[in-house]
Amino acid sequence: MARTRRALAARCLGAMLAWLGATAARADGDVLRIGIITDMSGQYSEGNGEGSVAAARLAVEDFGPTVLGRRIEIISADHQNKPDIASTIVRNWLDTKGVDVVAEGVNSAVALAVQAVTRERDKIFLISGAGSSDLTGKSCSPTSVQWTYDTYASSNSTAKALVARGAKSWYFLTADYAFGHALERDASRAVEAAGGTIVGKVRHPFNNPDFSSFLLQAQASPAQVVALANAGSDFANAIKQAHEFGLSQSDKIMAALQVTLTDSASLGLEVVQGALFTDSFYWDRTPETRAYAKRFYALRKAMPTAYQAGVTSAITHYLKAVQAAGTTDSAAVMAKMRETPVNDFFAQGGKVRADGRMVHDMYLMRFKKPSQSTGKWDLYELVATVPGDEAFRPLGEGGCPHVKN
Repeated sequence: MARTRRALAARCLGAMLAWLGATAARADGDVLRIGIITDMSGQYSEGNGEGSVAAARLAVEDFGPTVLGRRIEIISADHQNKPDIASTIVRNWLDTKGVDVVAEGVNSAVALAVQAVTRERDKIFLISGAGSSDLTGKSCSPTSVQWTYDTYASSNSTAKALVARGAKSWYFLTADYAFGHALERDASRAVEAAGGTIVGKVRHPFNNPDFSSFLLQAQASPAQVVALANAGSDFANAIKQAHEFGLSQSDKIMAALQVTLTDSASLGLEVVQGALFTDSFYWDRTPETRAYAKRFYALRKAMPTAYQAGVTSAITHYLKAVQAAGTTDSAAVMAKMRETPVNDFFAQGGKVRADGRMVHDMYLMRFKKPSQSTGKWDLYELVATVPGDEAFRPLGEGGCPHVKN
């Protein structure tokens, strides 16, 4: 009798657990979950981090709280700039947390690792903070979109403009990881294609506090241009110390191959004035960018970086594609994302290519002089608009394995 009661109890418990599991699965099916994987604590946290989570919330605010009858939920995590940590987090999200789409992914080494996981799991990855052009080249994925910029577009436009002005000899100060290598590689190709030469290069560790020895080598070189192929605190430390060494006041031109608005605001125009660079978004460029920036500022008390603006634009476009496709199936949603032009505050006439590159105009900028600025965030002046098809690498040249010739 006791054994019978225990068996009955076990069957009841099993039935209850099965019912709870089914209820949880149904409840989870009522949610479309967006995972923001970003740098919350390291050198990219100011230009990405919690601001990228706020940017995702603005996308949901613009689109609406539900899609296909499912409530939209945002979760986030700090990858600590470590590819293995990022991969573990995203794999857990996709396998156990019901995440439908992953976004952001600042740090190219991290993004490449996350892209491998989302490709494996057939999930969409909306890349905004990471810039390596390999993400749409040899490492491309049919379920990823690189939205905001890449190293080819950032370096190509700046290099062509400077060589055209007669600055033909270049020296590179490069961050020694995937992003820095890609910036140097893509800028070098553009310099040489335009008739310039590379007279020297040096690579520095990631998150490096002291650039004195590297800058002395650059200063002693015959280069006309000292190109900073880095970002975040590495860019900030390098250009600040270059100013202290007098490089920015010498006959050498400082070229910033990737600039983040928050770093620029922290440094001040006295340090960065006159340097040329290319960016994909600036808050004060149009009435639409200013309207978006006003909303973002209300949340963060800072103007949005290009990466953060890209998160809002990419997620909004994704949600519209889900609505149009009537499903979250990755192939169907990606097809809608490719066939629908991007027309919003971030881009006009943008298009998602087969290799995952979102092609849009880029902007050649110059840092203002302090006397030209009206406030903390009034930093850039527009030099030229570079059409997307000229800024980004041609589709056939990237080596994306799933793109047919």
